[in-house]
Amino acid sequence: MMIPSSARALVVEDDRSWQQILSELLADAGLAVDLADSLDTAVDALRRAPHRLAVVDLSLGGSDHRDRAGLAVLDALRQHDPGCVSLLLTGFATVELAVSALTEHGAYTCLRKENFRRSQFRELIGRALGPAGPAAPAAPGGAQVAGARPAPDAETGSGATAGLALVVEDDPSWRDILAELLAEAGYRVQPCRSYGEALGCLRREHFQVAVVDLSLASSIAPGSNLDGYRLLATTRANGVPTLVVSGVASPHDIERAYAEQGIFACLEKQAFDRRTFLSTVAQAVAAGAAPGELAALTDREREVLGLLARGLTNKDIAEALVITPNTVKRHLKAIFEKLGVHTRSAAAAKAISNGMPGQASSVEEELGL
Repeated sequence: MMIPSSARALVVEDDRSWQQILSELLADAGLAVDLADSLDTAVDALRRAPHRLAVVDLSLGGSDHRDRAGLAVLDALRQHDPGCVSLLLTGFATVELAVSALTEHGAYTCLRKENFRRSQFRELIGRALGPAGPAAPAAPGGAQVAGARPAPDAETGSGATAGLALVVEDDPSWRDILAELLAEAGYRVQPCRSYGEALGCLRREHFQVAVVDLSLASSIAPGSNLDGYRLLATTRANGVPTLVVSGVASPHDIERAYAEQGIFACLEKQAFDRRTFLSTVAQAVAAGAAPGELAALTDREREVLGLLARGLTNKDIAEALVITPNTVKRHLKAIFEKLGVHTRSAAAAKAISNGMPGQASSVEEELGL
């Protein structure tokens, strides 16, 4: 990547050691570096010259860890130098703060000082300043470079009790945010960055819930960039309740995801809220959308099976669903084939074992449809 000799970077940091580290790395990337240690000196630098990249420390108040002046610097960057790509650097990030920096203050990503790696930072600079403009930074080798706090035991699942959760997100900031929230809720989290990686996980494991970004930058289909949508068919077939968390999906894409792939909910990154996310995850898991053996059934077939499990006759089912008895028979035939059973009682047993409510029936039509 060729960077113009006039290209500049701004480092807003009150710690001299970090000023030196960041300045050296940015200079090695061919950028002339300006230094600032406060909001006022940062604004002065912004007024003097445009910048391609800015690395901003969250806390510019010395020993005051509650200081959040870096967020004001991000706002000043958007006002005075909107073409500048901004990276927030901090040792005190929370999930809420990271989300706020990304969605409200225009940060490209958030970096934690304790996870800082020179080689990974160099790659991030290259991605942020690539010829196509900022692209979602990817952490090489699965390392956690960006985001809020690393999800505790996200991949080992130590102490997790709620089951296994899949997070499919190519932006490491969002991947870490979602993984951390799910880990705190008791899930063992499997983070994935691409369609191919997630597809392999879905074939090897059964997940209690999946969180998928519709737009994934990957080598599978870089042009269409909707690999996340392709995964929804697999999560539905596997009976995994799925949430979409996306920032660029069109209303048409979202409508398709609801209508064709049966997602439980779609949350926008721009309006992301921690409590809403966790509440929606809990609702999705509780709903138990088509678990296990029932995954292959259509919505109507599940309705028919649910009434069958409660002991209703074909006539009762037809009346309840406002369809004909012959239509009920066709649905039952399809249900029997998909579940690999031959009797009504066996189908009812499958339904009850997969969480559908059952009721003892005094009359069982064992062989008829």
